[in-house]
Amino acid sequence: MSPFEHGEVYVLADGGEVDLDLGNYERWMAVSLKSDHNITTGKVFRKLIEKERAGGFLGKTVQLVPHFTNEVVDHIFRVCQEAVCESGKGPEICMIEVGGTVGDMESQPFMEALRRLRYSIPPQDFCLMHTTYLPVFGGAQKTKPTQHCFRTLLSIGLQPDFLVCRSEERLTKEVKEKLSNQCGIKISDIIGAPNVDCLYEIPVEFTNDGLVERLLHKLRLQPKVPAAEVPRYETYVGYTRILRDVSNPVVRIAFVGKYVTAGGDAYFSVLQCLEHCQIALHLRLDILYMESEMLEGPNAEEAKEAILECDGIFVPGGFGKRGVDGKCVAVELARRHNIPYFGVCLGMQVALIEICRNVIGWKDANSEEFDSSSTHQIVHIMECDRHSMGANMHLGARDVHIVEKNSIMSTIYSGADVIVERHRHRYEVDTSSIDELRAAGGLFSGMSDAVFDPQTRVEAIELPALRFFLAVQFHPEFVSSPLDPSPPYLAFMAAAAKKEHRWPEACALRRLKPLLPPSA
Repeated sequence: MSPFEHGEVYVLADGGEVDLDLGNYERWMAVSLKSDHNITTGKVFRKLIEKERAGGFLGKTVQLVPHFTNEVVDHIFRVCQEAVCESGKGPEICMIEVGGTVGDMESQPFMEALRRLRYSIPPQDFCLMHTTYLPVFGGAQKTKPTQHCFRTLLSIGLQPDFLVCRSEERLTKEVKEKLSNQCGIKISDIIGAPNVDCLYEIPVEFTNDGLVERLLHKLRLQPKVPAAEVPRYETYVGYTRILRDVSNPVVRIAFVGKYVTAGGDAYFSVLQCLEHCQIALHLRLDILYMESEMLEGPNAEEAKEAILECDGIFVPGGFGKRGVDGKCVAVELARRHNIPYFGVCLGMQVALIEICRNVIGWKDANSEEFDSSSTHQIVHIMECDRHSMGANMHLGARDVHIVEKNSIMSTIYSGADVIVERHRHRYEVDTSSIDELRAAGGLFSGMSDAVFDPQTRVEAIELPALRFFLAVQFHPEFVSSPLDPSPPYLAFMAAAAKKEHRWPEACALRRLKPLLPPSA
């Protein structure tokens, strides 16, 4: 999926590739979701076709209503019983998000499924919350789009219990009264969601607006003390205070990627993870976004000078040849000028390519993905179907063995022998070059197995001679959360801010094993 069109592809522990929204749910709610928590039209149609081929409908005509809608309802009832937290207990509340806009053709079957679901369970067990947008024209918040949207929902047979109104400014009393009169909903059930400088203000706003109390009342639930891994009201207030504190030192990070012009969604989990570290270390984060191709073109020298003024260099993952040489330039700048460097996925592969080219002297060193004719292919495709672009990636939560005790990896993971991190890659390091890379100063601190053999995957590489140089094949940003920031990112940020003594905090906070076991 193109990051320019879809944004980030989020990876679940079981290897499911899903929308970045599910990453938000995992981070904010401290849950571990599965692929089944993502319902798509394609999944439902495939299930129906399989049932029909197996004779499940006895030759009857298969229709959107009731067969498609019933399949959606059955899927919801089945999945909502599954444990999503470390306690292993089933959830008390199942939250369903229907994406898109009311009236979209694509969402109509799902709306009908929700209508059927609503009337199949007791009224106190179902709550419908509609998120809407109030545009501003002529300096006034306009409610007409929301009124029409609300009436469209009523025509489907769905009456919202709450209206959550996105807006540039706070909702005025007049706007709430107008919405209440036109939509037939209590003023107390109209919740404002204004634009804010800090995302962590939103839970505070909702709580102050009475949303939590109203939800508990609607669902007939008693308030409970949140689990330790779930932030509380006071926690969010503290996060906001830290992020707004202008006395915190500034750390400037060069973010050298292929999709930086696609907007923040392309690297959403990475940016969230950096913010988690920013809070933990009490820093102000200043990111220099650099399209990697800028380090290859006519303005390359100017781009290099800008990077050299940064406190750290970060290279994220990506696919395809475009901009790869620019990423290698970023690695070279970090290595030659001893600037803290952290690379993820492709960021590790280009680090090894740069070392082979400029330290070992293999000038044509490359990846099979970018140059299949190179005599020194440092990175090659995994053993899989080379002619298909689907179902041939290394995905999900996998064991990573920390094989070097005197390493950054061992330090930040509190001396653990095995950790679990999420992966998403098709190409991997060719282990036949490991001896030469070790002779060039490389330390292979993370491997897929404790005992090395030709099938072992390289998971982490370090350059101990430098102040901080770490690159990993996995994606640690996928399991970072506000109360549990990712150790590699936290260590990188600490090194960039010259706060290396804060590394142990990552070890104390990090949960080393996820709820779901690695997929086979």
